[in-house]
Amino acid sequence: MITIFKTFGGYVEIPEMEKGCWINVIQPTQAEILRLSEEFKLPSDTINDILDADERPRVEFDDDWSLVIMRIPVESSNNGVPFHTIPLGIYLAEDFTLTLCLQNNEILPTSQPLSVREQYRQITDVVNFILRLFLRSGSVYLKYLKQINHMTSQIEQDLEKSIKNRELNKLLKMEKCLVYFITSIKANEIVLAKLRNAKKITTEINEDLFEDALIENKQALEMAQIYSDIQSGMMDAFASVISNNLNVVMKQLTLISIILMIPTLIASVFGMNVPNFMENSNWALPLIILFSLGLSILGVAIFRKRQWF
Repeated sequence: MITIFKTFGGYVEIPEMEKGCWINVIQPTQAEILRLSEEFKLPSDTINDILDADERPRVEFDDDWSLVIMRIPVESSNNGVPFHTIPLGIYLAEDFTLTLCLQNNEILPTSQPLSVREQYRQITDVVNFILRLFLRSGSVYLKYLKQINHMTSQIEQDLEKSIKNRELNKLLKMEKCLVYFITSIKANEIVLAKLRNAKKITTEINEDLFEDALIENKQALEMAQIYSDIQSGMMDAFASVISNNLNVVMKQLTLISIILMIPTLIASVFGMNVPNFMENSNWALPLIILFSLGLSILGVAIFRKRQWF
């Protein structure tokens, strides 16, 4: 979908491109990709790079255009992984600025609440627009990290009583999210540093906005690393917990088998085809049953005294 806005805030939509406009492209079709190449003069290799889900963040300058690629967090249900990162390309031409992304996201202001879009109202130059996207990206990373931490806490509660690997697999998927986040945030920081030192950028950079974006990204990186370290140790610990829970279950089953063997043994002895002193007694069956029950209760008492049950 291609949408053209008069300003970076995404308030006023216009039908055709004009000087200084912002063009937002989300999930482009083949026809729209062809339009990007023919009408807006985007190089085809640049389009393919941005639409590559594994593309690394970078800054690229040419005589007539510049390109900034950053990685942003998005929600996902792919193989049970709740979040992953995708590239967001910002193409800077003389007459317009174009953003291109694989799917809808919480970074671009077009589909966001008014409180978020207000932050873009006073932005008149593309460099500070890019810094605002980095700042928003850091905030969304922090938001998703808190959700990952909450999901991890719920998995921990299930793991304490689990003897299966299902919860451990869920924890592994949380770890994959954190690896995606750490790798992407580190690369975004490098792009931020290159933007600040780029000689081709002549627009005055808002230092306060730049520092805010840098601090937000650093905080997200530190939180992701802390959560990743905690989960790495947690997975090792809970792997041992699952093994121990399984041992406890096997121990209880073994004790139950031992208790059940007592009446089976007594019944086998008195059921043999040999003479004994009770074969003619009317009380033989009740006495044998009571004797078996008493020995079983005695066995249970001994096991409980040793705290095996």
